Amino acid sequence: MVVKQFGFRKRERLVSLRLIDELFGGGHSRSVAAFPLRAVFMQRPRGAHDEPLQMLISVPKKYFHHAVDRNRVKRQVREAWRLHKSLLAEALASDKQLLIAFVWTSDTLLPTSAVAERVANLTRRITEKL
Repeated sequence: MVVKQFGFRKRERLVSLRLIDELFGGGHSRSVAAFPLRAVFMQRPRGAHDEPLQMLISVPKKYFHHAVDRNRVKRQVREAWRLHKSLLAEALASDKQLLIAFVWTSDTLLPTSAVAERVANLTRRITEKL
């Protein structure tokens, strides 16, 4: 499987409404949490043109009313994901696709190092469940 180790390309973003509905409503997804992040993930058969890993980030307006705060959290999670996704890429079977949604569940901002630690923790735990 070819995954650019430290990149985060546009094709790796989960934007398909059909796939998002399948992830959150299909009943086949699992969830792990490392406060203040929750990761909802699901394995599915990989199509010919599908990326092996696709990810989305959700930071609800309920917790951060200002867009600048939501964008900061998303930027922190994206950077941590970019650095730690290779763990999942190695553990994933070549004929499978992994969809992941990171959902922020707190109203407090954390330093980037703490967010990176939580994302690394979640990726290790997801790798164990694959």
